[in-house]
Amino acid sequence: MIAIIGGALTISPTAILVSFIFTVSTLCLGHSVGFHRLLIHRSFACPRWLEYILVHLGVLVGMGGPFRVMYMHEIRDWAQRHPNCHPFFIHRNPAWKDFLWQLHCEIQLRHPPGFIIEPSTAENVVYKFMQRTWLLQQLPWALLLYFCGGAGWVIWGIFVRITVSLIGHWLVGYFAHNHGSRDWHLTGHAVQGYNLDHLGLLTMGECWHNNHHAFPGSAKLGIGEHQLDPGWWAISALQKLRLAWAIKLPADQPERPELSAAP
Repeated sequence: MIAIIGGALTISPTAILVSFIFTVSTLCLGHSVGFHRLLIHRSFACPRWLEYILVHLGVLVGMGGPFRVMYMHEIRDWAQRHPNCHPFFIHRNPAWKDFLWQLHCEIQLRHPPGFIIEPSTAENVVYKFMQRTWLLQQLPWALLLYFCGGAGWVIWGIFVRITVSLIGHWLVGYFAHNHGSRDWHLTGHAVQGYNLDHLGLLTMGECWHNNHHAFPGSAKLGIGEHQLDPGWWAISALQKLRLAWAIKLPADQPERPELSAAP
């Protein structure tokens, strides 16, 4: 409500620009690179201080703390690898119902799978702090935005940004599990990811979901010749600066008997 009403009342070119830059930074460097490719899949390595910065930017997206996001990703992957899967995990409902489920509900399983985070992450005091204070981490940025541009910058840089980011994240997940093209097939899996052509820039590379299902540990999601992948560009830039190494690509992934070319 603050994003809709406050955004309309405080709209300005500078507020929109601040929101745009902050949104792109948190979604690309934070969620796609920091959370997804680094913390969850460990598809590359970087200095610990840089890892903290990237994960912090991911927390600012507003989905939750690092442990919460890791759990959400892991249980979804676990469910999708089975022949049968609850519709909550594979976006099989109509869009309006899936929107309500994904953004306003939580599924609780009677017999959930075990979820163990590696001790180097689970016992890390910085990540424990991020998990406990994930909502409060918006406050320093809100204060900075207020002093730099007033209430309008706060509304557009925090409330509008988070609203757009969460709805956008859901949209990518919904379409990437129901529509698009496929180069790969995973036999026995309840759901096949799809590549959303022409959306590489808008989604920071996360639209190449069929590629990700096939090679989940790859730092590069847009593996096709014309598959734009800003998240991969960021990792490549870090590599050139000697701030990223041990980068994993599709060729480095272990062989999967269930993986084949899409029919």
